[in-house]
Amino acid sequence: MLRARIVLTLYILLLMLPIYWLVNMSLKTNTEIVSGLTLWPHNLTFENYRRIFTDPSWYSGYLNSLQYVVLNTVLSIALALPAAYAFSRYRFVGDKHLFFWLLSNRMAPAAVFALPFFNLYSAIGLFDTPLAVALAHCLFNVPLAVWILEGFMSGVPREIDETAYLDGYSFSHFFVKIFTPLVASGIGVTAFFCFMFSWVELLLARTLTSVDAKPIAATMTRTVSASGMDWGLLAAAGVLTILPGALVIWFVRNYIAKGFALGRV
Repeated sequence: MLRARIVLTLYILLLMLPIYWLVNMSLKTNTEIVSGLTLWPHNLTFENYRRIFTDPSWYSGYLNSLQYVVLNTVLSIALALPAAYAFSRYRFVGDKHLFFWLLSNRMAPAAVFALPFFNLYSAIGLFDTPLAVALAHCLFNVPLAVWILEGFMSGVPREIDETAYLDGYSFSHFFVKIFTPLVASGIGVTAFFCFMFSWVELLLARTLTSVDAKPIAATMTRTVSASGMDWGLLAAAGVLTILPGALVIWFVRNYIAKGFALGRV
């Protein structure tokens, strides 16, 4: 037992080492970073974080990223819930083929759709808007959301639907008030995966934005200049980029545990 705890502790420390090193670099000056290996900042500084929160091009990148990520997560779940319910409750001609085709869209690389989306959004005036990126990410997140939610909904007995109809509930009232809370863990898991994919996706986010809706990942490339790489600023941006994902995991941690135990994940 003691040996297992030691191995587990060492494994966790190994996983946390890159994050610690990122935080360590973010609290150093560039001179100290490039001068040699130090396990902690000798000249502690918060200048890198101050530059991010005072430079509009930096904090606007975070706001843009959060805006299209949250919008995409809401849209993906709103579209996937009725579709997943239909697949879990009804049988129709070609339902399995349609379900597989829907899921196969998730397997396609984002590069395949970058040019069509760019051309389409430029023509209709959606280019360089958070909505453009959110809708583009729906192409990948909606199939994944349908697949996950269908597994949870199939585990809910159909007798609940029939009982609700006999009690006089309308479908909308039954779906929102009764059925949706029963698959809350599935919604939590789905929200987590949709949020994380949209947050880390770079190709479409950079292709479909230029100035007004530029995401933080594109802004981070500004650290490269003629004078070299601004390591401290880049590390501080990396730390702040990790935080939204960590917060999402914290708030849906219980749902994720249930999802891995009960759902498709």
